[in-house]
Amino acid sequence: MLMFVLVMVAVVVVIVAAVLVIGFGQRGGRGLKKRFGPEYGHVVERHNGDTKAAEAELGERVQQHGSLEERPLPPEAREGYCAQWARIQEQFVESPDKAVAEADMLLSRLAEDRGFPPSDQFENQMAALSVHHSDHVRGYRDLHTTAQVHGSTEEMREAMVRARGLVTALTTEQPAPSGRHRSHPHDGRDPERQAPGGPHTKGSTT
Repeated sequence: MLMFVLVMVAVVVVIVAAVLVIGFGQRGGRGLKKRFGPEYGHVVERHNGDTKAAEAELGERVQQHGSLEERPLPPEAREGYCAQWARIQEQFVESPDKAVAEADMLLSRLAEDRGFPPSDQFENQMAALSVHHSDHVRGYRDLHTTAQVHGSTEEMREAMVRARGLVTALTTEQPAPSGRHRSHPHDGRDPERQAPGGPHTKGSTT
């Protein structure tokens, strides 16, 4: 009788432990989906649909970079970056390749100035940015890839447009919560009219 009771207790303990583990995993998955947004889907796709592997990677990113505190930019530095970005967008009309390359370098320096890993550690920098600016990392990744492979004019234009979100996020005065969009351009101009590939951009495809 005693043996039977002990066996039943052991079975109950195993079942409760399994339920807790499953529940924690589900909550963790939902939390990662909420925190990383589109980046969650990108990582799952890169792991060929293996959600456990993707969530392990994302969890490691949070562990490594979650405590990172973004450094505010001095006003003159913020204005300088905004002016450089505006110049690069204008330069895109005449020289898309050069504009994309300069935009990629500007974003890497800007991220480093905000306290993210150094610009010569792109993957590490990208991982940290994904924890704090998950809505915008796709734009930076596309821009970096396009700068390396020299895509079509339309691909470069689209990469520039998507990358603008991270430029805006990183040039705001105060850090924003992870996964949140920030206010848009500081110079009062219509961002769509300033973006590469607008109505008057030369050389873009339709």
